[in-house]
Amino acid sequence: MATRTRRPYITLECGECKRNNYYIQKPKGKAVEVDNLKPSKFCKVCEKHTEHKAKVK
Repeated sequence: MATRTRRPYITLECGECKRNNYYIQKPKGKAVEVDNLKPSKFCKVCEKHTEHKAKVK
């Protein structure tokens, strides 16, 4: 039986207010380059869509 390992979480930080808004898991079986991950997400503090930076937790 294979052992289960937990996938690491990625924290998305707002580019303007520098707050951590989103916590997502790395996709299963895919090599995701965290440096290139910069999605546009809604920030509740800024109340607009901003570019978020990824950090590995």
